[in-house]
Amino acid sequence: MIDFNLIWHSLPTLLMGAGISLQITFVAATIGLILGSIFALAETVKSHYIRALIGSYVMLFRGTPMLVQILFVYYVLPQFGILIAPFWAASIAIGLNSSAYISQTIRSGLNAVPQGEIEAAHTLGFTRLKTMRYIVFPQAFRASLPTLTNELITLIKDSSLASIIGVMELSKEASIIRSRTYDAFSILLAVSIIYLILTGTLAFCIKKYEKRVKSHV
Repeated sequence: MIDFNLIWHSLPTLLMGAGISLQITFVAATIGLILGSIFALAETVKSHYIRALIGSYVMLFRGTPMLVQILFVYYVLPQFGILIAPFWAASIAIGLNSSAYISQTIRSGLNAVPQGEIEAAHTLGFTRLKTMRYIVFPQAFRASLPTLTNELITLIKDSSLASIIGVMELSKEASIIRSRTYDAFSILLAVSIIYLILTGTLAFCIKKYEKRVKSHV
């Protein structure tokens, strides 16, 4: 049976945890988008060394579990004198992992821009930087938006991994309540609904933004 009374009294605590989850998502998404964009642009250069370096970075973060990456940032870096609070350790690790995926998404978007438009921009006197800023990158971003939406939704769910190092996000708060009340079903049902609301709201907002962008193209 579902204990609605337990869910109601646990809701403030769960919502506080959801707020922490959103903060982790925001920080991780910011890191992922900034680094991912930089790496995607860097992969367009002719230097084999830069491309190999970025390729190694992407392979490392895509080929190892995010959980291990979080544990590495939190437990291993302090051995080299780099102390990071649990919240920031989780956010940075998730953001670095996300940047590897986002870089490949944006790179695909960059490659999808017709070469003729780039040549036309050069003919009009645009520098390489201006061509990338005003012609190539906006189109690449629009083309990548559906995949980026999926990545952001994944980040909300991946924020639950922060609980492994004691961050009091949504799943951690739920785990504490569950261990105290022994009612796993009611609490996990509530947590699932909260995650669905968060991911559904994000998907809806980005979908509206995507339609708005396309209407101005």
